Amino acid sequence: MRNKAQQIKEVLERGVENIYPSREALEKVLLSGKKLRIYNGIDPTGKLQIGHGVVLLKLRQLQDLGHEIIVLIGDFTAQIGDPTGKKDTRKQLTHDQVMENAKSYKKQIGKILDLTKSNVRFLHNQDWTNKLKPVDMLELAHHFTVARLLERDMFQERIKAGYDITISEFLYPIFQAYDAVTMDVDMQIGGSDQMFNMLAGRTLMRKMKNKEKFVLTLKLLEDPSGKKMGKTEGNAVFLDMPPAEMYGKVMSWSDGMILPAFEIATNVPWEEVLQIKKDLANGKNPKILKMLLAYKIVEMYHGEPAAITAEENFKQVFEEKLNPDEMPKFKTKERNIVEVLVITELASSKSEARRLIKEGGIKVDGKKVTDENFRIEKIDADGVVIQKGKRHFAKIK
Repeated sequence: MRNKAQQIKEVLERGVENIYPSREALEKVLLSGKKLRIYNGIDPTGKLQIGHGVVLLKLRQLQDLGHEIIVLIGDFTAQIGDPTGKKDTRKQLTHDQVMENAKSYKKQIGKILDLTKSNVRFLHNQDWTNKLKPVDMLELAHHFTVARLLERDMFQERIKAGYDITISEFLYPIFQAYDAVTMDVDMQIGGSDQMFNMLAGRTLMRKMKNKEKFVLTLKLLEDPSGKKMGKTEGNAVFLDMPPAEMYGKVMSWSDGMILPAFEIATNVPWEEVLQIKKDLANGKNPKILKMLLAYKIVEMYHGEPAAITAEENFKQVFEEKLNPDEMPKFKTKERNIVEVLVITELASSKSEARRLIKEGGIKVDGKKVTDENFRIEKIDADGVVIQKGKRHFAKIK
């Protein structure tokens, strides 16, 4: 059993990129026993994915130390769209679309945070932002300069490339800063890509409340090329993915992601993570450690039985070269392979289906199909298995 000082040390070190104003200042407050009000904001622009899980794991560490945790659902700011990392303007969402995206958030967040305890709350920033009057907006804007807001890297890149910057995007960090002031928080946590927005809140808190807000930024889960794992890049691991798909997605990661993922995307004890680092350095087979990583991630979001089944399924498909026991099933009278690929959702369109066939990525009952006019002549009681690549299966009946 670790003591409080050891727990705080892990909070301040594991997966942490930066702490503002300093690690020493935050450590002093945490060791003093003072209970902080800490928040993370999530804009419901789509599904929760493993990057959100990284932040939730840090919040859980602080929840276990007795601090108050606020999960802020950005139902107002999501309608603007955070410009962080975007080369062009996000498509604007309606409030109904935002709330539809968020409807399963609480259940998924409850896989990490302990929602049975009283020190965690869910709030929505539309509750206060929509009450702002023009005079209030003028007061908020008065605390920021155009030069400071234009310092953002993505804005500089857009200007050079001749892309537009909308006024709403320009105001985004101000609205996020107002969230921190309204909730009167002591600390904000987020990925390192959110540093500009979080520091804007630190600025506004100091000017409006004469209060120092701590900001803790976390390392991003990136592939070896430096691309952030996320829905924009098309490599996201969504928290509601079926266990087998989640396991397979993690197994598709490069070996270079094993150690960073253990550090920031799992709750594996820190001592074990350090041992995994030694094992990798000493030449242990990365596949074994990656299978452990995939197991731990599935276990965290779906439970131990699902993780066991997902691992057995993976071994069956990739080591024994058998079809998985569990796969999506579809009833159809269609026989043309192009149509079948669209119906089974293995292809998003007929053109993609033709491309997959041309590239040799499609099998029917284990036999490769190279002709887009191929027809499935017979479907018996057991059905026919359609396979895309190595990891995607569907059965038609």
